[in-house]
Amino acid sequence: MKKRMLILEDGTTFIGKAFGSDEASIGETVFTTGMTGYQEVISNPSNCGQMIVMTYPLIGNYGINRDDFESIEPAMNGLIIRELADEPSNFRSDMSLDRLLTLKGIPGIQGIDTRKLTRILREKGPLKGTLTAAGEEVDSKKEIERVKAYKLPTNLVSLVSTKRPYPSPGRGERVVVIDYGMKHGILRELNKRGCDVIVVPYNSSSLDVQSLYPDGIVLTNGPGNPEDVEGAVDTIKDLLGKAPIFGIGLGHQLLALASGASVVKLKNGHRGGNYPVKDLQTGRTELTAQSHGYAVDEATLEGTGLRITHKALNDDSIEGLESANHAAFSVQFYPEASPGPEDANHVFDRFTQLMKTNNRKEQSNA
Repeated sequence: MKKRMLILEDGTTFIGKAFGSDEASIGETVFTTGMTGYQEVISNPSNCGQMIVMTYPLIGNYGINRDDFESIEPAMNGLIIRELADEPSNFRSDMSLDRLLTLKGIPGIQGIDTRKLTRILREKGPLKGTLTAAGEEVDSKKEIERVKAYKLPTNLVSLVSTKRPYPSPGRGERVVVIDYGMKHGILRELNKRGCDVIVVPYNSSSLDVQSLYPDGIVLTNGPGNPEDVEGAVDTIKDLLGKAPIFGIGLGHQLLALASGASVVKLKNGHRGGNYPVKDLQTGRTELTAQSHGYAVDEATLEGTGLRITHKALNDDSIEGLESANHAAFSVQFYPEASPGPEDANHVFDRFTQLMKTNNRKEQSNA
């Protein structure tokens, strides 16, 4: 196999074996702790612009199947693993991981010390890095300077959001989903509950959304800093009180910003399918799937009308909010899982019940 190098902005260099696409790549290097679910991680739009380090040592052993994609076109910039399974073994497997990355133009590197790399990232936080061919012709010093000078893009949501509205019909409540980088699992869960869904682009105006007469509005997950999503906060401000709102991931952070709170970047983001979260209303602890690098700043909640509903047990960060002033709530984790435990799937039932309750109030007032 061809050799490939991973070069980080701090000068750390790893030499391993190439797989996937032959293209060079550059992006933000982060790690995820899930033992399974690499197909969902690769296809999660929230990982746009990132090079993902899988901490579990053997990846690709059950191949790739047609059903577990969270988007049609993966948006991640690279995959970094300890060992690639050359011969996947699973009755659902349609192709190998190597084949998928080759088809989608995503480079990968295997055979490096991912434990050492993860320790570096835990100590220093996410680092910019590049995957490039290894050889005498490569000037490592120039590559390090190139990585240092690289500016991480700020328009990530625009790269993964749908360009046009589209329906996913049902006979239940009308839900308008604002797509900031939606995982398909969200759509599945809404359709499973009979919702009549219309997905709209991230830059849809409040008038665009209201013209679809929604019974509820979902603010989806997505990549990057919520403060970089142009126009989103003003749109959500205007939509508050117009219909029940449910935020997930990036949507949770945007709802907080629209209510007057702030966000902070975490030194080590939450990425994986094993994050314990406590529901402060029920006292129940649930394992959740997550993928985010920002969190709502608890110190800025005063005066926003938001109260905390969920807390992360690992670092005490905010994992859920609800508004005292409007029919709106949000969670930082992925209640649809995909991959991960399905402990928090009931959050979708809470949203559908909120829409029904709100509709009954409107009918009684009429």
